[in-house]
Amino acid sequence: MELVNSTRMVAGYTMGIEPSGRELLVVVVKGTFQIPKNGEPVRLADEQVPLVMADTFTGKPGFSAPMHEVDFAPRKPRCDVLLNGSAYAPGGRPTARVEVGLRVNGMAKSFAVVGNRHWQSGLRGMTGSEPRPFAVMPISYDVAFGGVDNRHEDPAKHAAFMRNPIGKGFHKDLRPEWVDGAPLPNTEEVGRPVTSPDSQAVLPMSFGSIGRGWDPRYKYAGTYDDKWREDHFPFLPPDFDEQYYHAAPLDQQVPHLQGGEEIRLVNLTPDGQIAFALPVFDAPIRFFSKKAAQEHGTLVLDTVLLEPDKQRLMLTWRATRPVKKSLFEIAQTVVGKPSRAWWAERQETGFRIPLVPLPPGEPEHDEPDVDEPDIDEPGK
Repeated sequence: MELVNSTRMVAGYTMGIEPSGRELLVVVVKGTFQIPKNGEPVRLADEQVPLVMADTFTGKPGFSAPMHEVDFAPRKPRCDVLLNGSAYAPGGRPTARVEVGLRVNGMAKSFAVVGNRHWQSGLRGMTGSEPRPFAVMPISYDVAFGGVDNRHEDPAKHAAFMRNPIGKGFHKDLRPEWVDGAPLPNTEEVGRPVTSPDSQAVLPMSFGSIGRGWDPRYKYAGTYDDKWREDHFPFLPPDFDEQYYHAAPLDQQVPHLQGGEEIRLVNLTPDGQIAFALPVFDAPIRFFSKKAAQEHGTLVLDTVLLEPDKQRLMLTWRATRPVKKSLFEIAQTVVGKPSRAWWAERQETGFRIPLVPLPPGEPEHDEPDVDEPDIDEPGK
């Protein structure tokens, strides 16, 4: 299959599979934009970040926080809103605690970022030391509450905090020689400080992706037992839930966005607070079969990834089309708005795709339409 990308963003495709075994054509368009100053419009970045072909992490895979998930999830029922970044002390003046916040289209999440501290034993049991002031503190699940306690000589007494097994601060065995001096997390809920190393009620706080094997995400992956092996292998189990494809925690999932929604960041940049509107991107997608039949699809914005430390915003649109027999029945997929010259050239070279009337407002020139996608300024 040929993929024609008439945008200045990156695009790619792959094959997905439903639990029934039906094949899917998955087309992804990802744009990298510059995070603007307050009051300025979002602009397409000169450098477009490539599509992610394999999950990346802050350190050793499986033992550190997920950074970027592969871009080819077949479907996302909602839109993931993610952020990789740091907390900034107001005015650059070091402080022991900062409240950070992210707001997108009615979704609001905030938590406290705390300076480095450690557990210390005393007459009142385990307590946290006074936090050290900081000016900038990286935020990820690496520094959120969680972790693995595997120091006991008996493996049966090992434990993991499955909502964040790569974090810090969690201990099942409270022997002073094992816990005293161990670090506490750098993030916690506002008004609910971390007070106990063995608590299972603490919510790990971050804005990044959660691991595929963490609680509760792994529960959506379905059941892989003898019945699955006998009746469904190598396909997904019947109880597989597409919510598994969401990298964001539930409180960072919103209905699919349209563009134009306001994003507000609090203490996640040196400016303190910034607000801007998501760009509006209108790009058609067309599927052409080998028999030249044309089918219009829909690109859905289902992933928003902010990286304020790098001053960039990445948006991912996705179109998923079931195929009847195999992926080879589709000859060509066209993303964006090629010019009349492109269509004419295809016709002249014998490619069996008929010329199609251009939508209202389509440019009449013969230059390829590969400029910036339609981006409306806030308020328009």
